[in-house]
Amino acid sequence: MKKLSIGFIKTLDTCKKELNVGENVMQEMQNFWREEYDLVHRDTGCMILCMATKHDLLHIEEYKLHHAKSEDFAKTHGADEDTAKQLVAMLHECEKQNEAQNDYCMRALDVAKCFRTKIHGLKWAPTMEDILEEIMIEV
Repeated sequence: MKKLSIGFIKTLDTCKKELNVGENVMQEMQNFWREEYDLVHRDTGCMILCMATKHDLLHIEEYKLHHAKSEDFAKTHGADEDTAKQLVAMLHECEKQNEAQNDYCMRALDVAKCFRTKIHGLKWAPTMEDILEEIMIEV
């Protein structure tokens, strides 16, 4: 999950500039994997959508997960075949649970919270310290 998270957040600065989000959203993104941290801002969902779009992980017309591309993204960032399939299945399940939400940004936020809960349930969540350390190594 650490490599996957790092790969995903590489578009963070681009989306931050495009969406002109405030520090509250950046704080939520920084604390994303902290289970006790509430993700509450709609703009965080917009940020997640922007980042997913930059990685070509969504069907744009409906803002739903593109399964094959998401699975490929996971494999490219360290997941084996089974883990990639499991991650996409979890995301798809979270999407289905939230499909009644018509506001795409709020839906993305709710899907992200659901996914985060599932990842914590599996004890797969990386720490922000691990992610920041890895990012600093790459720079």
